[in-house]
Amino acid sequence: MPSYNNFTEVWFTCQALRMYHGDIDMEIVVVDNYGDLALKAWAEKDGSAFGVRYEKYAEHVGVSPAKNRIFEVATGENVLVIDSHIMLARGALSWDIPDDNLYQGPIIRGNWRSYCAEWLPRWRAGMWGIWGPSIDQVPDAPVEIWAQGAGFFACRRDSWLGFHREFRGFGGETGYLQEKYRKYGRHVYCEPRLQWIHFFNSAKLGGRALTYPMQVLDRVRNYLLGFEELGLDTAPIEQHFGSDAVAEARRTTSADRDLALRQLAARFAAGVAS
Repeated sequence: MPSYNNFTEVWFTCQALRMYHGDIDMEIVVVDNYGDLALKAWAEKDGSAFGVRYEKYAEHVGVSPAKNRIFEVATGENVLVIDSHIMLARGALSWDIPDDNLYQGPIIRGNWRSYCAEWLPRWRAGMWGIWGPSIDQVPDAPVEIWAQGAGFFACRRDSWLGFHREFRGFGGETGYLQEKYRKYGRHVYCEPRLQWIHFFNSAKLGGRALTYPMQVLDRVRNYLLGFEELGLDTAPIEQHFGSDAVAEARRTTSADRDLALRQLAARFAAGVAS
């Protein structure tokens, strides 16, 4: 579970995991991508009593770096990545992941009358992917999908392919992750047992002010890095965000790469590079 300055949501999600899924052998790894002293104090005292393990990782701020870190420190064979404002239906964890594929699940709509089993590959509102149509019932068995929101997915720890190591900030995860699995000959499934409900922060609903640094340039940059890594056509990114944003993101990407090369050269010059 990645966290960025949202201790309250982490608390409720952890408590819900233990209250409704406490019969499952699990560890709850909370990766603090901010440096939240209240979260650290709670996790290392009360949380640790029921399986919460605190890991601070603030070297690189971003959704993807925090999620990559989960797989570096988790010890379980099966790993469920879950945002800190998600709750799971009963039975969601009562199965083992059978293979090297990526598993996601149907989201329960906020009114509890319908579900959404997948995202569709369309560009809208700065995102690659939109929520698919509502359905009245979940599938009877796993079905292959293009994607589902990347705030909630599961796979075997030893089969994790990882997000691009240069991703920063928010955006670029959904679509990229699933295409990466397909590139490696794997599949993305909607597993009907993985039912979840998500709190969408909204000022209209009295939600708290977001503190996460959500920058459009980070999103464009991540999409460019991800598409180029996977050999995808980057033209849709420019069509959606505009040529100026893409050009600026490319300059940022190039500057980061130049900095990394200079740092590596300095390490070699100092005789400390491995």
